[in-house]
Amino acid sequence: VFLADTRKAPGTMKLKILSRSGRELVSGGLEVKDGATTDDLKAAFAAKKPKYPPSRQRFTLPVPEGADKKVRGVALDAGKSLSKDYGLQTGSKVCFKDLGPQVPYAVVFLAEYAGPLACYLPFYFLRKEIYGDAMGLPGADAPMLLVQTLAMLFHSGHYLKRILETLFVHHFSHATMPIANLFKNCTYYWCFAAIMSYFINHPQYTPVGHSQMVAGFAISALMQLGNLHSHVYQSSLRADGSKTYKEPKGGLFRYVTCANYTCEIYNWVGFNIATQSVWGWVFALCGSAQMVAWANAKHRRLKKLFPGFSRAFKILPPFY
Repeated sequence: VFLADTRKAPGTMKLKILSRSGRELVSGGLEVKDGATTDDLKAAFAAKKPKYPPSRQRFTLPVPEGADKKVRGVALDAGKSLSKDYGLQTGSKVCFKDLGPQVPYAVVFLAEYAGPLACYLPFYFLRKEIYGDAMGLPGADAPMLLVQTLAMLFHSGHYLKRILETLFVHHFSHATMPIANLFKNCTYYWCFAAIMSYFINHPQYTPVGHSQMVAGFAISALMQLGNLHSHVYQSSLRADGSKTYKEPKGGLFRYVTCANYTCEIYNWVGFNIATQSVWGWVFALCGSAQMVAWANAKHRRLKKLFPGFSRAFKILPPFY
């Protein structure tokens, strides 16, 4: 029997904190103020369990008995009132999940965007040493083609832009992410940058026609600007420091749910039209698949949060 209500201090409530298996994690319940928020709950739990700082914690309401196995407990969002928003009171049960070791979002972004520069540029600037001296390939000392130089500038410019956006533009809704994402994301970006650069800067690389190259890089440049504009606009929605979700209505977001992803995908389409790199297309397809999944999830979330929300396209105008 849970007897927390007979032992709580005035102006407080005691919550029963359960593991995912149903085991009670804080004997006698966790005491928080009556007007406590999710952040207060996390701080109180961290004080009892120092192993779990707030960044590792995730709390949800229990799944109702008899509910379908696919039903998940409602997550307690940051800043929300435990009593007013979720109806919690003394004796209420809350489920805890350990998110594992965390790393700041900015650290992950800076690492995954700085790495491609380090992986791509040596094949351009050290072509003679890599392809000629190390690999013994003919033509390694020939002048770089215009398309190879432009590809280096566009590829590097893209990631330099992303680094500057991370430092000066982005406002992250979550402070951290699982540390495993650092290795996964870096592996994806770094490996693709290296293999794309290897083939684009190869001495036997065959360029596309001049008109195709110009068209491709023109598309890429336009999409880079569109992506930057989208990120600056998204940042302006949280200029007041609020983490509250707001409906994006300006710029390209008037027509496309995830305009930033649209520009990101078409940027790489333009780059690959100009360079005609097989691995560049593979990189674009992998990234597009992930962004389409994110766009679908975001579209559903926006429709749920803002009744009547509708856009002509989710991510890939004029197709989808």
